[in-house]
Amino acid sequence: MRPQSIIIFERLFLTSLVLGMINAFLTWDVTMTALAADPTTATLGVGFIYGVLAFSFVINILLWFFIARKASKVAKWILIVFFVIGLAGLPSSLTSLPILNAAIAVAITVMQGIGLFLLFRTDAKKWLNGEQHVDLEKTFE
Repeated sequence: MRPQSIIIFERLFLTSLVLGMINAFLTWDVTMTALAADPTTATLGVGFIYGVLAFSFVINILLWFFIARKASKVAKWILIVFFVIGLAGLPSSLTSLPILNAAIAVAITVMQGIGLFLLFRTDAKKWLNGEQHVDLEKTFE
């Protein structure tokens, strides 16, 4: 049985992915304007953006699957590295977004941060270490 920390991580992470996709489409005009203004990206076009969105979504789904369903510690650390990189770029991206989209981006980051924190709880650590029986009574000690 999967521990409570993993289940909550899963819910937070998947919700953050859905919000991220919604936010990407809400900021579509801002993104396209920024790409058109930069000479190095102006020729890439809409297909490139769709490809980047699809690729990042697939990578995140794979990381979720390997963490929440297959108990992969490697996937956990890859996700943590991606989160830290994203966290470092968050302040600069917030300045170019409308206030609602910036708030959504912050909410997504907070949800993912809480989800990652849960992966360090005792029950999640035991489960990620391959222990078959996790005492759910001690989930939040």
